[in-house]
Amino acid sequence: MKPLGSKFPGIFEDTRGRRTAIYTKNAIPGIQVYGENLVKDENVEYREWNPMRSKLGAAIFKQVSQIGIKEGDFILYLGASTGTTISHVSDMIGPEGIIFGVDIAPRVLRELVFLAEQRKNIAPILCDANNVLALAKFVSQVDVVFMDVSQKNQEEIFIKNCKAFLKPGGFGLLALKARSVDVTRSPREIFKRARLELEKHLIVSDYRELDPFEKDHAFFVCKKQF
Repeated sequence: MKPLGSKFPGIFEDTRGRRTAIYTKNAIPGIQVYGENLVKDENVEYREWNPMRSKLGAAIFKQVSQIGIKEGDFILYLGASTGTTISHVSDMIGPEGIIFGVDIAPRVLRELVFLAEQRKNIAPILCDANNVLALAKFVSQVDVVFMDVSQKNQEEIFIKNCKAFLKPGGFGLLALKARSVDVTRSPREIFKRARLELEKHLIVSDYRELDPFEKDHAFFVCKKQF
């Protein structure tokens, strides 16, 4: 097991035969979150990060240049769902960091509450990601805004939250689902127009399409100017 690189603190890789896998150190040894493989190396337990179950994991497999997440960070995660990706981010940021996990669906947020009972650096929030004023009651300034919300105005919601909560110099990570924007246009056209809109407000430092892990999805890495 070896570190993935200086731009990805807290993420590790292992190659066996033709198969390469990525991992995070398990903050709760012996406990799986979504049925992932647990691997021990030199008495340290790691959780395998499945890119078929996580858009952030898929972006890392697609060799995105950086994600900006490090130990001790405060993260605003919009579209938290049941916490598959959040669990790996929880491993990465450690006990000094915190994840504000936002979702509008009570059923999936209930699962995140169960996860947060084990992982104390997760704060589940039942709220609409589009309602920044409501979110402001619960969320502080953060180092990273991550968004995976399948709505038509995805980039608008993302930009709004970055302006409200992201610290200057912080990272914004957007997983954009083309089919939620417009089913009549090609995904590439949607991604191009989204990038142009993002660049009006943020620095877009990287971009990856997530096929074959996630069909018709793109991943944008942005930074907020000082």
